[in-house]
Amino acid sequence: MSLPDQPPTFRSPSPTERPWFWRLENAAGEEVEVSGEHADQRFASQADAESWVGEIWADLAAEGVDGVTLFEHDRRVYGPMSLHA
Repeated sequence: MSLPDQPPTFRSPSPTERPWFWRLENAAGEEVEVSGEHADQRFASQADAESWVGEIWADLAAEGVDGVTLFEHDRRVYGPMSLHA
């Protein structure tokens, strides 16, 4: 049994396909960039985005993120929402 050939390249989903993202912010409301697996995450749905931040908020806070704001494309949905108690 042989497997089908793999595509020559992997194409990342476009912003149109994954329009939801979190703007990561410091205490002053300025955008914060993080590296590694938490950087530049985009999601297909609001539920996916909310689940992600609910699972990794403590990791983001440890990287210097104080709050997050949810966007769909260029539209601010809500936030900023603090990552502190």
